[in-house]
Amino acid sequence: MHQYRTHNCNELSKSNINTEVKLSGWVHRKRDHGGLLFVDLRDHYGMTQIVINADDSFLDLATKTRAESVITITGKVVAREAETINKNIPTGEIEVHASELIVESNVDAEQLPVQVNTDKEFPENTRLKYRFLDLRREKLHNNIILRSQVISEIRRLMTEDDFMEIQTPILTASSPEGARDYLVPSRVHPGQFYALPQAPQQFKQLLMVSGFDKYFQIAPCFRDEDARADRSPGEFYQLDMEMAFATQEDVFAAIEPVMHKIFTKFSDKKVTDFPFPRIAFDDSMLKYGCDKPDLRNPLIISDVTEVFRGSDFGMFAGMIDKGAVVRAIPAPKTASNARSFFDKKNDWAREVGYAGLGWIAFSEDGEPKGPIAKRLGEERLNQLKETAGIGNGDAVFFSCHPDSNKAADLAGKARTLVAEELDLIDDSEFKFCWVVDFPYFEWDEENDKIEFSHNPFSMPQGGIEALEKANNAGEHRNSELLNLKAYQYDIVCNGIELSSGAVRNHSPELMYKAFEIAGYDNDVVDDKFGAMIRAFKFGAPPHGGIAPGIDRMVMLLADEPNIREVIAFPMNGQAQDLLMNAPAEADFKHLRELHLQLSLTAKEALEKKKETANADASSDAEEQVA
Repeated sequence: MHQYRTHNCNELSKSNINTEVKLSGWVHRKRDHGGLLFVDLRDHYGMTQIVINADDSFLDLATKTRAESVITITGKVVAREAETINKNIPTGEIEVHASELIVESNVDAEQLPVQVNTDKEFPENTRLKYRFLDLRREKLHNNIILRSQVISEIRRLMTEDDFMEIQTPILTASSPEGARDYLVPSRVHPGQFYALPQAPQQFKQLLMVSGFDKYFQIAPCFRDEDARADRSPGEFYQLDMEMAFATQEDVFAAIEPVMHKIFTKFSDKKVTDFPFPRIAFDDSMLKYGCDKPDLRNPLIISDVTEVFRGSDFGMFAGMIDKGAVVRAIPAPKTASNARSFFDKKNDWAREVGYAGLGWIAFSEDGEPKGPIAKRLGEERLNQLKETAGIGNGDAVFFSCHPDSNKAADLAGKARTLVAEELDLIDDSEFKFCWVVDFPYFEWDEENDKIEFSHNPFSMPQGGIEALEKANNAGEHRNSELLNLKAYQYDIVCNGIELSSGAVRNHSPELMYKAFEIAGYDNDVVDDKFGAMIRAFKFGAPPHGGIAPGIDRMVMLLADEPNIREVIAFPMNGQAQDLLMNAPAEADFKHLRELHLQLSLTAKEALEKKKETANADASSDAEEQVA
């Protein structure tokens, strides 16, 4: 009968000297010192050094056992010699002299596709295909432990604040929430499909209508979106929460302490005290060039359109006459930099799709330098310095565009670039803020119509009266509708949007009106959101919520640049699970049961995918050999 280990590989110390112990784990590393074989034995908890003597009967077996094999040893705990103590591990003052060894599982392969006992980098597709090996590596293993601890702490904090955890369905109806759905064909209802939820949005609102007061869930969400560094394709998790009879401030007061405690507990970095700063959307777009500002960056963008209006710098002045705006990005203490510092920014702007990035530098004695400076008089230059908040010794870059959003985008990217080059971003902080007062509607240029800006479930500020007043104010493209704000908000940390949220629209009348303005008649609302509309007609409380992303939170805490480093079994950038070989072809019998038939195009795509997979496999093999 198997005897379970008596200790883990991280707990033995000098207090255990002369005791008999049993340890089980993986062979991390071996060192043959001619007469003594040292084995670093690793398990989930840590590492212990095992010593096997030349006269031990199992020395030959231990020598032949490969790295990452699983063994169990029995032996006596002995103090290390002073010169061999390893202060980098908790068990560094002792070693175990083995008296018995059992090989539980020997590694068959001569060479591991992913080596565990090294920091060497491996191709990502290889790491994902052999994720069970990759997860044994210390850094990634610790990331998953951190993720588990964060989720456990979130559950504790939410429960202590009287939130009730309730699970919502995974198989549900398709909902037009902005991203593509994953569809699941029904066997018993031919030609009909379930959808995996993009979020539990409607269900959590229905829970509020059902009389529950405070809900939360560590919710899986499914969106057929392309991968990014901060977004995993397919599946992600969020701290989903909702509160009945709640204002925007109530939601903030509930979630801020949770964020603060999580980031304080699991990091040594300084964390913004709550209440977190509130930044209006319009101010964020102006000052930071985006709606997810990194407040560690001290640079502030300013509007200098009036400085250039009617000036002798014809390029900007002419564009301003046609509606363009000019944004200024300060670059402190760079006036003495080489000309290449400025020219490279102009080249960079073209690389990211813009016409260029103008600049002016003011020497320590106040002399303006640069092509634009010659076209502005002293009065305008002084106005520029005052508006942009710069002085002698500083420089300033300019973003000019007919579309204010694109001017903001270029300015925001330039702000980040300049701050990174000047090393102005403090990596020792987590700086939180709320971005609030989002526009309720925006103009959809592609379809030439009004569309919801954030999501269709939000409450416009001022309620239905403000909505109707704005709708009656004139042409939609230039109407007050585009100035109408909503009780919508994002929580942002270090330039990463952790979540969007809102105070919800709980009025059927208001919902019908808002969708009508966006071009949807009542039948569409009844069809797509029938459950919510029916529920709202039977008495709905005011309610609001938010859903911070678990993956992004752990990514920040682990200081990882890629979200796949904090997910146990992620897909790759092409939305493939290389470990389990998904997505994969379905056999004919399964397709027939689901009443599905592949199109000719789909069959051709499968053949092409097979050819690409074979080529990738050959490439990976060559890279691994190299």
